[in-house]
Amino acid sequence: MLYHLTQYLQEFYSGFNVFNYLTLRAIMGVLTALVISLLVGPWMIRRLGTFSFGQPIRDDGPETHLIKAGTPTMGGALILIAIAVSTLLWSDLTNSYVWVVILTTFLFGVIGWIDDYKKLVKKDPRGLIARWKYFWQSVIAIAVGIYLYQTALPVERELIVPFFKSISLEMGMITYVLLTYFVVVGSSNAVNLTDGLDGLAILPTVMVGGALGIFAYASGHAEFSEYLQIPNIPGSGELIIFCGSLVGAGLGFLWFNTYPAQVFMGDVGALALGAALGVLAVIVRQELVLFIMGGVFVMETLSVVLQVLSFKMTGRRIFRMAPLHHHFELKGWPEPRVIVRFWIITVILVLIGLATLKIR
Repeated sequence: MLYHLTQYLQEFYSGFNVFNYLTLRAIMGVLTALVISLLVGPWMIRRLGTFSFGQPIRDDGPETHLIKAGTPTMGGALILIAIAVSTLLWSDLTNSYVWVVILTTFLFGVIGWIDDYKKLVKKDPRGLIARWKYFWQSVIAIAVGIYLYQTALPVERELIVPFFKSISLEMGMITYVLLTYFVVVGSSNAVNLTDGLDGLAILPTVMVGGALGIFAYASGHAEFSEYLQIPNIPGSGELIIFCGSLVGAGLGFLWFNTYPAQVFMGDVGALALGAALGVLAVIVRQELVLFIMGGVFVMETLSVVLQVLSFKMTGRRIFRMAPLHHHFELKGWPEPRVIVRFWIITVILVLIGLATLKIR
């Protein structure tokens, strides 16, 4: 909205031309979302506490988690509000990619909100029944895949293989939609599984989201994309505003979510942010790079899958507890150590992902 206002004001004062630069608006997006999070956060935490939206704790989990019972959750709503306001203020709202990412994020957020509401307010430990959760996630992801395929240029229908400039796989509609489905739904649930310790999920999400913003900016810039030999996707650069807003909102949330957490993200935040990362990766054609940069999310998800398969097939568990972060807790690692070491791993993986821009 402010972007369009500055476009109008340029007729009267040329200084407003500075808002044509994506980099400036991305910075403004970061700062706006950060300020909103920091200002609204204390009020929202008090309201969540008043409504008794307290986090239930697993009986079979680490004993150190018992003191967290009753900590306000559904704090992911704060992140979504900050992202929405900041993105709408600083983005070009005629850009279709912006709306695809916003709508996907918030529709997944609605699914998470219903799940949280059933668990915390209706006191139903199952929350939203799993088959319905996956059904609606699938409907949204498939619809997004169909829309993106129908509106895509030929270069946007290729699967890019990292580190190899001459290898790309052309995809038909079915392959493209299936890939979109697995990336968006998989990323959404992977972030949700990772969200089990204070700050564990949000900072990796911020780092991966920021890196995807760099990919979006480079892909949307004709000269940069040609130099880096990545697909030129006109209009994708505008997504750096959304990514910047995600970074600012995530950092603001981390202020309250850092150990010991004053508020938890809940499914409303985790499912939405994971879906956002997935759809961003699909648009900028970096699905495999997302797999690299989001390695912590991948490890957490695989630990659950392997644990379930091992127990069903052999009756034995591979890990002391899944997801993986609980395994290390039960080995005696203090919670902050697990969190920071997973953050360090994400920094390394994000740098490897960014290296694919040049090492091709």
